[in-house]
Parts: sequence; structure tokens; C-alpha cells
Amino acid sequence: MHSESRPRSARLVDAVWSSSVVRYLTAGALAFGFDFGFLWLLHEVVRVPLVIATPTAFLASFVVSYSLQRTVAFRAQSAVAPSVVKYALLVAANTVLTTAIVWGVDLMGLPWEAGKVLAVIATTIGNYFAYRYWVFARSERQSEDV
Repeated sequence: MHSESRPRSARLVDAVWSSSVVRYLTAGALAFGFDFGFLWLLHEVVRVPLVIATPTAFLASFVVSYSLQRTVAFRAQSAVAPSVVKYALLVAANTVLTTAIVWGVDLMGLPWEAGKVLAVIATTIGNYFAYRYWVFARSERQSEDV
């Protein structure tokens, strides 16, 4: 179908979705929902201590997040192994930072949920650039998709 014959709203959605930032934020929101929900289940339902439940849920979301970021956000076509290693290093750093923030906020008497949201905000911006230019970096021969 020729693009001019498509509804304007469909062309707008295509234009917005063509941005790796939009796809990154969408994939991140889905991964966050999984992570947050699993953290809630572990801590609130199963009663796992927060300092254990936080990194457990965060690490469990590894597969969900990696898969979405690789296939949806950055449409990576490079070898999986190198990006998994880089992603794992970034996840390790993010795990320590996330645990410290959630636990610290909880120790201050504030809701742990606020700490989780703060941790996500603290890592989201830096992770976009780390994913785009390091973890899922395109070779010079691949077209750039901004």
C-alpha cells in the first residue's frame, strides 16, 4: 500500500515508532512492569526481605529486558554473545545501584516503591546511551536508526 493512501494517524504512529528512543522507552516500560510486579509479589505476598527481593526481581527481568531492548528498541542484528556480556556488565552495575537506592529509601522510612521508581529514573537515561552506543552498537556498515 502506498504511504500517501494510508491514514494520517497510521503514518504518524510509524514516524513516532521509527525512533529508537520511543521503542527504548516502550520496551523499558514493559520490562519495568515485569520487574516491579515480580518485586511486589516477592516482597508483599511471599514476604521475602526487600534487600533480597529487589535484586532477585531485577535480575529475573534480565531476559525480558534484554530481549525487548535487542529486538524491539535497537533492532540489533549483530552477534548475541558480545552484547549479552556487555549487557550483563551493565546489569551488574544497575543491580547494585538499584538495590542501594531502594534499600536506602526504605531505610529513610519512605515507601520502597518510591525507591524503585527513583532507581529506574536514575538508570534510564544512562542506559539508553549505553545500549545504543555500546551494548547494541551498530557497525559502520549498518544503517543508523534514530
